[in-house]
Amino acid sequence: MKPSKAVLAALIALQPLASMVWAGELGGPDTEARVRLGEALFFDVDLSRHRTQSCAACHDPARGFADSRGGPVSLGDDGVSRGVRNAPSVGYAGYAPAFGSDARGNPIGGQFWDGRAATLEAQAGQPLLNPVEMGMPDKASVVARLKEKPAYVDAFRAAFGPEVFDDDARAFAALEQALAAYERSTAVSPFNSRYDRFLRGAATLTPQEELGRVLFFSNQFTNCGQCHKLTPSGGEGETFSNYRFHNIGTPANPELAVPADRGLAARADMKRRKTGKAASARAHDGQFKVPSLRNVAVTGPYMHNGVFKDLRTVILFYNKYNSTAPGRQINPETGEPWAPPEIAGTLSLTELESGPALDDRRIDALVAFLKTLTDQRLEPLLEPSAAAR
Repeated sequence: MKPSKAVLAALIALQPLASMVWAGELGGPDTEARVRLGEALFFDVDLSRHRTQSCAACHDPARGFADSRGGPVSLGDDGVSRGVRNAPSVGYAGYAPAFGSDARGNPIGGQFWDGRAATLEAQAGQPLLNPVEMGMPDKASVVARLKEKPAYVDAFRAAFGPEVFDDDARAFAALEQALAAYERSTAVSPFNSRYDRFLRGAATLTPQEELGRVLFFSNQFTNCGQCHKLTPSGGEGETFSNYRFHNIGTPANPELAVPADRGLAARADMKRRKTGKAASARAHDGQFKVPSLRNVAVTGPYMHNGVFKDLRTVILFYNKYNSTAPGRQINPETGEPWAPPEIAGTLSLTELESGPALDDRRIDALVAFLKTLTDQRLEPLLEPSAAAR
């Protein structure tokens, strides 16, 4: 489906959008061929160094395109290496604008937690070449794997032209475009959750879920919508992210023996090293892109480092900023006080401290509402009572 007019207007307000393409706007045989090719590539383990891992290994469609193997971070193709961040779902990733800045100079968009890939195409090829992910040594090696299969050669030439394999860089770019075409397709972003069906009059919400919906979209009773809402009313096509970057005070994950993750600031440092141009990194210390909440109930663990296992814990974590009750200052997963922020000093306190403290009834209602954002085919992963409605 195409975004609604309200969502489209909101996305247009996020600049730049030059490379933005939406599922449902693509048409014609070439596009359909690229989607089919991209789907085959997405599931092909032969595109990893040891032929053990595909894109789907870390982005399993059966788990909302998140890693279903357990643990806060993903295991690499070599069976030993591990990433340093929780694998984000690629579901609905095609709706993120290209990385850039808004009218006030605030960073927005891009792919990965730190937006380091400007577009979905730029993101698609990086895991193949990452030594701790799929581990291919270079683009030429990836293209050589493609050429091993006559069906791929025919499909690439049909979708991208007979000269696509004349140059390795061109062929690799075509691979990125095919993967991005699949990731933009309705197979990855169907907009058919019970919430979507509710908007269309084809499903109902329970009183608890309706309370959660009202709370979520309220500017008075919660602060959820300040970051996880693209349009005022949350109508059809809502992506549940404004694609901006924040430091919410996520604590370090003790399961990961890695240095403090500086998020967007590390991206700015990397750009400075590559270009020699100054970048304002420190202001963005510990900031990460606001993720979409679609399928959030089935794509845990949560946060950029997978530090929280339960969705209710995430809401309690946010609530600690506004509640002075002693019990609200305890992490229910550890039984200990909430650990300090991994990166302090740049917290988005304006957003975090707005809104009143929430009681258990309202917290449970928000969890119930978030479960309604689960794609229809994934509803069996929810509790039977939630999936059956």
